[in-house]
Amino acid sequence: MDRYPPIADHGMVGDLQTVALVSAKGVLDWFAAPRFDSPSIFAALLDHDRGGHFRLAPQTEGVTYRQLYYPDTAVLVTRFMSSDGVGELMDWMPPNTSRRPTDRHTLMRVIRAVRGTVRFTLDCRPRFDYGRATHDLRLDTAGAAFRTPGIALHLQATFPLEGTGDDVRGTVTLEAGQAAGAVLTVCAADGDAPPVPTEGQLTDELWSAVNFWQDWVSTANYTGRWPNMVRRSAITLKLLTYAPTGAPVAAATMGLPEQEGGERNWDYRFTWVRDASLSVRALLDLGFAEEAVAFTHWLSDRLRERIDLPGERLQIMYRVDGDPQLGEEVLRHLEGYRGSYPVRAGNAAMDQLQLDIYGEALYALSEARELGLVQAGYHAWQGTADVLDWLADQWDRPDEGIWETRGGRKDFTFSRVMSWVAFDRGIKLAEHFSRPADIERWRHTRDAILKQIMVRGWNSSQRALVQHYDSDVLDASLLLVPRVGLLAAKDPAWLSTLDAIDRRLVSDSLVYRYDPAASPDGLRGSEGTFSLCTFLYVDALARAGRLRQARYAFEKMLTYANHVGLFAEEIGPSGEQLGNFPQAFTHLSLIMAACTLDNALDAKRSG
Repeated sequence: MDRYPPIADHGMVGDLQTVALVSAKGVLDWFAAPRFDSPSIFAALLDHDRGGHFRLAPQTEGVTYRQLYYPDTAVLVTRFMSSDGVGELMDWMPPNTSRRPTDRHTLMRVIRAVRGTVRFTLDCRPRFDYGRATHDLRLDTAGAAFRTPGIALHLQATFPLEGTGDDVRGTVTLEAGQAAGAVLTVCAADGDAPPVPTEGQLTDELWSAVNFWQDWVSTANYTGRWPNMVRRSAITLKLLTYAPTGAPVAAATMGLPEQEGGERNWDYRFTWVRDASLSVRALLDLGFAEEAVAFTHWLSDRLRERIDLPGERLQIMYRVDGDPQLGEEVLRHLEGYRGSYPVRAGNAAMDQLQLDIYGEALYALSEARELGLVQAGYHAWQGTADVLDWLADQWDRPDEGIWETRGGRKDFTFSRVMSWVAFDRGIKLAEHFSRPADIERWRHTRDAILKQIMVRGWNSSQRALVQHYDSDVLDASLLLVPRVGLLAAKDPAWLSTLDAIDRRLVSDSLVYRYDPAASPDGLRGSEGTFSLCTFLYVDALARAGRLRQARYAFEKMLTYANHVGLFAEEIGPSGEQLGNFPQAFTHLSLIMAACTLDNALDAKRSG
C-alpha cells in the first residue's frame, strides 16, 4: 500500500449522509460516520500508520489499476489487471433518502474474477476518533465486530476472516466468473450485526443502487455539450448533501493541503452559506428543484433563528443540522498528508465576519422563489426582512472577506458587492410577493453601496475593481459581478476589470484567487490555482461574448479532472490536485459555467 497516493487518485461513494474515499488501488482510506463531520474511522490519508484503512485488492505483484464509475451512478468500479488474471472491485453505499438521521451506514464491497485466477486480500484496520480511540475486536463465524465507546463497526464477508491483533485479514482466490463480498456496517455500540449476505442479496443491493442513481440523474434537463461532466458534477453535489436537512458540505474531507507540507489544511465538512447558496442556482439550472428547495428551507431556518438575538444574523458556516458550534482543534498525533501539518478538525473561521454571506443567502432565496418553487410565507419573510433591516445599519464595516484570510479585517470589495445583492434581491422579493418591507430604505442603501464600490473599490491605475479599498490587488471573487448583475457583462468598467484579472491572476487559463505576496493573508506558504475561480472565469468570459476564449479555457480545465471526473479545491504547479476532495464549490461552478457557455454558444449559432 502506498503511504500517500495522490489526492486525486480516489473515487467517492456515499449514502447521502456520509461518504467514503476509495483509492484506485482498492484502499478505503477516508471514512467518517455516522455523518460527514463525525470523527473518522479510516483516515490513512491523514496518517498512513495511525489513521486506519480497509484494503481489498489482489495480492499479485505487477498489477495495473483502473477505476471508473458505473455509468451515471455513484457505484465505483476498480479494475485489477495482471498476468494471472483480471479482477474487479465494486464499492457502493445503499442510498438513504430518509429525512431522518441514522446511526447505521453500510459500505458494500464486491469482488469478482473476470479472467484467469485472482487472489484477493482483505486488510481491515479501523482507527476510531481520528486514530485516538482504542477498540475491542470480536471475531466469530458471523464476522468481525470492532467496538469502541459509542460506536461499533461490523464486518461480514462471504469468505473466512482471521484476527491479527485488533485488526482483521482474509484471503480468497477466485476463478473467472466467481464473486465474493464484504459488507461494512457502522452503527451504535449496542447495534446488532447484520447477517452474512448471500451473493444474491449483494447483487440485488447493487442493482438497487444503480437504479437509484440512474433514475435520479435522468431527470436532469441538461442537453448541452458536456453531459458526462455535468452529470458527474450533479451526482457529486448530491453525494455531498446531507439528506435529512438538505444542507451540502463544502467537501468530503478535512486536512488535505493546499500546498504539500504547508499549514493551509482545513476541515471542509461543514455547510458554508456562501457555497451552498450558489449551489441553488446550479441545481435549478439542471432542473433539480427538490434539492434546491430543501436547502432554502434550511437557510430560512438560519435566518429566523437569530431575529431576537444581538450580534450577527448569520454565521458563515454551520454543521449540516444547523448547529453553529464547530470549534477548531489541532490533531497533534497525526502527521498529515505527506507531512502537511497541522491537521485541523473543526474550523475556527466560524467566528469570522464575512458580510458577503447575506447577499449569497438572498441570492439563493430569490433564485428559488422567483421560479415559484418557494412561497414567501409570512414568518419566513419576517426573518428575511429583519436581516435586511439589520444589514442596512451594518454593511459598511471591514471584514475578513470571502476567502477567510487570517490577516485582519479590510474593506473587501466583494463583501460590498454581495451586500448590494442582498438589498437588490430583497427589494425584488418584497415587490413580487407584496410583503411588508421598508423598501425605500433598502433602495437607498442598495444605491449607496453601488456608489461606494465604484468610487472606493475602483483603482484607476489598474482600471479595475480591486480586492479591497485603497489597494491595487486583484481578486477572482469579483468574477461573480456580471452573474449577480452589479455591472452588465459588457459594461466597459467590467470588461476592463476582466482584462486586469486576465493579466494578473490567470496562468494558462487557470485562475488564482489572489496574490498572497501582494495581499498577505496571515498564513505561510502559497497555494495553487483555485478551480472554482477558473470556472467563474469561463462564466464571465462567456457573458462578455468572448466565446472562443471561454470554450478553450473550459475544455482545458476539464483535463484537470481526475480519472473519474472529480475535482479537488485547487490545481498545483505540476497539474496535481490539491486541497480537500472532492470540493462541492468546484463542481457547482462547473455546472454554472457549462450552462452559461452552452447558452451563449447556442445564441451565437441561432443568431
